[in-house]
Amino acid sequence: MISDRKLEHLEICKNYDVEHHRTTGFEDVELVHRSLPEVDFDEIDTSIEFLGKKLDSPLIISAITGGHSASKEINESLAIASEKTNIAMGVGSQRAGITNPELTDTFTVVRDMAPHATIIGNIGAPQVEYAGSAIDMLDCDILAIHLNPLQEIIQPEGDINAKGFIDDIKEITQTVDIPIMAKETGAGISKKDAQILEKIGIDAIDIEGVGGTSWSAVETYRAENPNLGNLFWDWGITTAVSTVEVVESTDLPVISSGGIRNGLEAAKAISLGASGVGMALPFLKHAYNGPEYVEEKINQFTNELKTAMFLVGAENIKQLQEKRLIITGKTREILTELGIDTKKYARRI
Repeated sequence: MISDRKLEHLEICKNYDVEHHRTTGFEDVELVHRSLPEVDFDEIDTSIEFLGKKLDSPLIISAITGGHSASKEINESLAIASEKTNIAMGVGSQRAGITNPELTDTFTVVRDMAPHATIIGNIGAPQVEYAGSAIDMLDCDILAIHLNPLQEIIQPEGDINAKGFIDDIKEITQTVDIPIMAKETGAGISKKDAQILEKIGIDAIDIEGVGGTSWSAVETYRAENPNLGNLFWDWGITTAVSTVEVVESTDLPVISSGGIRNGLEAAKAISLGASGVGMALPFLKHAYNGPEYVEEKINQFTNELKTAMFLVGAENIKQLQEKRLIITGKTREILTELGIDTKKYARRI
């Protein structure tokens, strides 16, 4: 059953090592310190406008859960904190709640607890028939379409027929009247796929690259034979590389996620051109303790982000996106091979 799988996913993510052994690549990205920042820390503005919504922070709680009774309390904690801090929040795949009414409240609790927050719904690429129900269930502001071929191929009961996904996504974009965001689930998005998504009507892309939770790892713990999952544990495009490649190749807003764990890494992602950042696993672990712990983590993130902005002389997110930085190491090598001029970031003022 889907609900049993959701519970297994939660328990595995909570109790086992599920993160990539490769890093995000942000260790190769260095913001340039300003000894004369000419900024008042107390006046730094971290707000953004994302797909028509004004948010107090570029931080999004990425899709985590829903679809099992145990996830209701988690979503409640996340929603309460999101409402209080005015950040966006995503939910896990809504299919279980749509096909099983007994599980619907594991999702609807989010809107109940966060009536004013920006809520991001979630369906799979081939689930065209679920789009309207997913939106109605949460009165969501944005609908995410998750892309997870790696997870599906490792998952014991995975769907390994990916034919027709482009047409399915295009149909969804043409039939709903709220913004649509495409999101990976830990393997990153390439230039070619980003351009296809833009062409078929997607409004934003959440790249979710390598460096955070590996869904190949999660499914490895569930598989009878772990060999395939172990082999592809670190498969994908690092978060730093995917962020730059998608920003450079499309005009869409980009959410950088996948292993971002603090405000400094978020500042690097935004300086690379991201509109915002997503975090999931750290919030899952805090949500078990209650909404106040989630809010504490959000406030910690904001202070870290503002500190980085202060030290580079950025009064707002737009200025941070334009700040000088240096890209070195493996990340620079990969981007150079992809034909991207990394030196232009260093030539900024």
